[in-house]
Amino acid sequence: MTGDGGPGAPGVDPQELWLTSDRPRRGRRPAFSREAITAAAVALADAEGLDAVTMRRVASEVGAGVMSLYSYAPDKATLIELMVDHVSGELPVSDAPTGDWRADLKAIAHLQRALMLRHPWLPAALSTRRSLGPRTLAFLERALAALRPTGLDGAAKLEVFAQLTGFVAGHVAHEIAQAAVARSPERAAAEARYLAVVAADGHHPELAEALSAPGRALTPEATFTRFLNRLVDGLDSD
Repeated sequence: MTGDGGPGAPGVDPQELWLTSDRPRRGRRPAFSREAITAAAVALADAEGLDAVTMRRVASEVGAGVMSLYSYAPDKATLIELMVDHVSGELPVSDAPTGDWRADLKAIAHLQRALMLRHPWLPAALSTRRSLGPRTLAFLERALAALRPTGLDGAAKLEVFAQLTGFVAGHVAHEIAQAAVARSPERAAAEARYLAVVAADGHHPELAEALSAPGRALTPEATFTRFLNRLVDGLDSD
């Protein structure tokens, strides 16, 4: 038993986690399921952040004894894996590829961004994930199908999907942090004043030129789309 162990905790074998029944093999039939436990953990993370998710807190949310939860998830890292796959079920997987792999890949990235904005803890959780659950695999299958026209080999397709997901996770984490700063007008104004002073000191001519350039649409959606276009349009397909 590893309690609320971190990313280095051993967890369970992926086959045992994803391909076996979600009910304990021993003991009487419980009043809750792994799905209910996972849903409670997701709701807790959505409301209070990933740090709020502990085995004890989740047990309290479902009205169970904390020791009984270890039959479903031996540590917090395994619980987070269950949470990631649970919310991945919100991603649509039935849409057929259009044949335009760049357009399809961009659509996939926008779906990922929307999911991560609904669940702001998800970017951090992805960095500790150790295996892919069934819902995650279903979305990966969609992405690999979209990449078929590229002619890339299997390993390269997996790398492209990992690169895309990493980009989206990093961008959303930054987007969430920037939104927090924007909610403080005083902080935002202070940052603007600081950059104006630095740009005018004569030691940062490149920065001064960049800041004097015509502005672009700065909505979160527009910024994400610009960055995404640069990434996907620059991908090699051979």
